[in-house]
Amino acid sequence: MVAVLKTAFAFLANVGSNPTPSASGKQGGNLKIHEYQAKALLAQYGIPVPRGKVASTPVEAREIAAEIGGKVVIKAQVYAGGRGKAGGIKTVNSPEEAEKAASQLIGTRLVTHQTGPEGVPVSKVLVEEASDVARELYLSILIDGTSRLPVMMASEAGGMEIEEVAQSAPEKIFRSDIDPAIGFQPFQGRKLAYGMNLDGGQVDEATRLMTNLYKLFIDKDCSLAEINPLVVTADEKLLALDAKLNFDDNALYRHKDIQELQDKEQEEPLEIQARDWGINNYVKMDGDIGCMVNGAGLAMAVNDLIQYCGGRAANFLDIGTLNNTARVVNSFKMFIADPRIKAVLVNIFGGMARVDVIAKGIVEAYQQMNIPFPVVIRLAGTNLEEGQRILAESGISFIQAKDFYDVANKVVKAAKGVTK
Repeated sequence: MVAVLKTAFAFLANVGSNPTPSASGKQGGNLKIHEYQAKALLAQYGIPVPRGKVASTPVEAREIAAEIGGKVVIKAQVYAGGRGKAGGIKTVNSPEEAEKAASQLIGTRLVTHQTGPEGVPVSKVLVEEASDVARELYLSILIDGTSRLPVMMASEAGGMEIEEVAQSAPEKIFRSDIDPAIGFQPFQGRKLAYGMNLDGGQVDEATRLMTNLYKLFIDKDCSLAEINPLVVTADEKLLALDAKLNFDDNALYRHKDIQELQDKEQEEPLEIQARDWGINNYVKMDGDIGCMVNGAGLAMAVNDLIQYCGGRAANFLDIGTLNNTARVVNSFKMFIADPRIKAVLVNIFGGMARVDVIAKGIVEAYQQMNIPFPVVIRLAGTNLEEGQRILAESGISFIQAKDFYDVANKVVKAAKGVTK
């Protein structure tokens, strides 16, 4: 149970990347959308959400607040959690206060514990009626990598980061695996509802809500559907006070309408550039060592070993198993586009990916561009001898490493300017 929870919460926290291969060989991650867009989808599936509209200017925020009437909440629309603690959610009592609050958010960069020190831009706010909240609950659906099934998770400890609940009160978290062949069943909803300490008519209402959320999850090929908090109002009704929906990139060809919801302004520019160059498994990190690896597990192990040796990776980059020199060349373009990089590690363990093809890609990269940083290369596996011959006869300057530890140790030294 603990291992499953750790897997689930790593997913929820969006730590790194969890790429999955498609039949075409493309690998992808998870497309995010804004809260106001997620709530619009929830409403389409009969899930109750507060009245509200999105505003791009403070004047629009004032007009929406006047239309709603009374107390409203101004919520920064960003692809990051922790908005409340960062000042991204403000409760106001009048249209004039709504305009002022919106002016304090729109056009700024919001820094939360999920964004890093640079923050993310706020170009829109959600203006929403304030709700009279009696209790805060938690509800989500995601794919459990262990059981390979959708799992619905619920807790009476809503409003908190679910990772905190897992640490402090794991007994308050309930889960139910869902068999896709038969779908979400009412008995599962009742079990979870009782786990959240709901009773009476709330149990039936929660079961209907969970059933609708699962239908949305399946219909739209979601990788995550999260309502936190799901609140019980003073009149004992359930309401989705916040919502997060992520979608499997590999299924977006079926959902052009969802793809059009993406806000590229919220995305990391280097990650957008990587996707444009066909590198779908790229995640920017906070170090200065560029990494090109084949295989997500190997890439994570490399990043850990770099830190063990005293350095920090600038990225997670898995080129996959395709024998494609262009992807290698484009990986080097990514490194050059990142001004932080002081050295590059190439660690290829060739199975289906051939070492000679990777070597040709490295040589092409040196031929097409000026490589301004030291490159440490460790190759192993299929067609190794041919790959070594190609590099040896190319005349390019690189640092050769003999094994897994050696490549990490040498690249850390290279990044620090140590040549021996």
